Amino acid sequence: MTLFDSISRETTYITGIGRSLIRMRHVKPDSPITIVDIVSGFANKAPNSIAILYQDRRVTYGELEAGANRYAQWGASISIRRGDVVALLMENRPEYLMAWLGLLKLGAIAALINTNLRGNPLAHSIGVAAARHLILDSELAENYSEARALTDHPPIAWATGGKVEGCEDLDAALAAASSAPPEPEWRAGVTCKDKAFYIFTSGTTGLPKAANISHMRMLFMMYGFAGALNSQAHDRTYNVLPLYHSAGGICAVGTALTAGGTLVLRRKFSAQEFWNDCVKYEATFFQYIGELCRYLLNAPFNPNERAHQLRAITGNGLRPEIWPVFQERFAIPKIIEFYGATEGNVSMLNYDGKVGAVGRVPNYMRKIVTTRIVRFDIEREMPVRGPDGFCIECAPGEAGEAIGQILDEPGKSFEGYSRAADTEKKILRDVFAKGDAWFRTGDLMKHDELGYFYFVDRIGDTFRWKGENVATSEVSEALGVIDGIKEANVYGVAVPGRDGRAGMAALVVAPDFDVSNLAQKLAGNLPAYARPVFLRLQPEMEITGTFKQRKVELVKEGFDPDTIPDPLYVLDPETQHYASLDKTRYDEIVEGHGKF
Repeated sequence: MTLFDSISRETTYITGIGRSLIRMRHVKPDSPITIVDIVSGFANKAPNSIAILYQDRRVTYGELEAGANRYAQWGASISIRRGDVVALLMENRPEYLMAWLGLLKLGAIAALINTNLRGNPLAHSIGVAAARHLILDSELAENYSEARALTDHPPIAWATGGKVEGCEDLDAALAAASSAPPEPEWRAGVTCKDKAFYIFTSGTTGLPKAANISHMRMLFMMYGFAGALNSQAHDRTYNVLPLYHSAGGICAVGTALTAGGTLVLRRKFSAQEFWNDCVKYEATFFQYIGELCRYLLNAPFNPNERAHQLRAITGNGLRPEIWPVFQERFAIPKIIEFYGATEGNVSMLNYDGKVGAVGRVPNYMRKIVTTRIVRFDIEREMPVRGPDGFCIECAPGEAGEAIGQILDEPGKSFEGYSRAADTEKKILRDVFAKGDAWFRTGDLMKHDELGYFYFVDRIGDTFRWKGENVATSEVSEALGVIDGIKEANVYGVAVPGRDGRAGMAALVVAPDFDVSNLAQKLAGNLPAYARPVFLRLQPEMEITGTFKQRKVELVKEGFDPDTIPDPLYVLDPETQHYASLDKTRYDEIVEGHGKF
């Protein structure tokens, strides 16, 4: 690296940090200024500026404010007060934002429910939120009806977008409500430290948990991204991610609304229409999830894929094996990868576009950014402690769990979950000194000499096989660059009589994919212990609503051909080729007679 490169890197990092901090400077726990006031300010100064573009609709800041006021007036008429919880079970559309803005004008808390949930997970989420009322998109009436029967104390449901049996008519109530600003005393006493949202974990490893999101945390996230992108009033942020999650519902929304810019909102992601939308709506930013980028790469050529006006994109999960290919194919000027959990206090941004890095904490920022990586025992799934009883910080290049010190400071606190027991499970105590407390991310990371952080794997995804640790992300990367493999989901499965877990990969492949030479292609990129023992070819990959791959069900199903309808293969140790896994070979393996 030349001196010029080093200076350029440091300048980019400091400039990015500076822009974010400048925008956050007024966010303080006792401040009464929240996103409600910011949007109202733009509505007063520039009422005709476009706040939201949705399909063929143009919603101005004045119209957004009027819609939010109607929700507030309605809420006040049914006695919704400060601290009350109202659940939102709605698809992406402008009314979603009007709803929670209106509720926040009352000091209420909006519980943002995952629209993909059904049955017990949906009933659980509604129950955990303890909502008095629920705003229901009529399209989701069947989902809610199933869950309502499983809920001990169902909320009063208000249907929008069409009448639903057993629900109040919200559309009629809003039509009768005034668009006048709510009375100031309705929100009296609300400050940034008050709760604004419950946002739910994805439930990939169990039932969803409700994370507490204060007004302060919301604004920190919004301003952080707006500052990193240097978002201005003329910018347009394209958002295909669900509004019930922090990435699409806070980060992308905040990039636009804290700058007086425009949010280009789509109901659901479409690889076919993605670039057409970017051109049609003149997007300058978009928010991504790693799998979304992979879908776009796998999609056929689109004439608009390089005809856009994008100046930057931001998101998380863009894997290093596709990063440069994605950036080159789609002519993306700048990629700002980030790391951060909805509920956690560990967050960072990769301001200078270092391929594969999720962020950076240089030595001169260690006192300000209190994120550390500690040695971790894969089998016990706990950090390693030294003879003195304290945790051991990892050296550069060494993988361990990323943790963040919990302090009573903006951006460093841990607001936890709706249930205290869930909160306590995420806290690691007496880490480097008696009495200190740190948030456990549940993620394995490593950093280099320059302070760049790299995601390694989720704890629980990394497993041991033949005495070695296998990172599923590393195997996924190796599979992802092989021609014919569209998607790869790697996990470990238990094998009777064997220690650890054997690697297995669920693959979505092209019609002409040849499995017979896969092992040879992997041999050059993975050590023998890391190569998948079993393969499962699926027609499509099951994902969550936020594009995360589901693994729990795959792990439970294992590799039994009697219960799995998909084609299965096992790596033959003698031929070093993948062979079909039939019932005879399966029985040999589980009885301890088969070699692999």
